[in-house]
Amino acid sequence: KFEFTNAKCTSLDKQFADFEYCYLKSVNRSYKYISVKCKLFQTPITQAKVMLSLFKRFNGYRPFMYNITVDACKFLEKPVSNPVVNYFYTFLTTHTNLNHTCPFIDDIVCDKLTGEFINYQITKVLPFPEGEYLLETRWIVSKIEKARLQIYGTLS
Repeated sequence: KFEFTNAKCTSLDKQFADFEYCYLKSVNRSYKYISVKCKLFQTPITQAKVMLSLFKRFNGYRPFMYNITVDACKFLEKPVSNPVVNYFYTFLTTHTNLNHTCPFIDDIVCDKLTGEFINYQITKVLPFPEGEYLLETRWIVSKIEKARLQIYGTLS
C-alpha cells in the first residue's frame, strides 16, 4: 500500500513563481492527499523543461531507476512520445490543470492527489518494490531552474 509521507515545494525565483500552498493533509489514518498551487507571475510561459528524478531510500535517498529531463511543451503536445514520463504524468491527469500545451498563463494547481490513486499505478500497472521513495521534479524555464517539488512516500 502506498502512503504519502511529506511534500516540499521550493520556489527558487520568487519573482517568477511562488507556491500559494503545498501541503499533505491527513483526513484520517488511511486517507491522505497532497494539494499544491503554484502562482505564476511572469506569463505566458512558452518554453519549459521538467527534470523528473526518482529516489529510493538506502542509507539516505539514492537515485532509483529514473532521471529524465523532458521538454514540457513538446511532451504535452504528444504524451505518448515518452512512455516513462507519461506513466508519472498519469498520476496527475485527473487532479491537475496541467493538461494543455504551452503557453501556460494560469496558475498551476494539483488538487487532492490521493495515495490510493497512486497505489494502483505502482502496484498493478508497473509494480515497484517496497520501500521509501522520493519523486523530485525540477521546473526549468529559460535554462534556469525556477521551482522544485519533492513528494515523499512509502510503499509497504
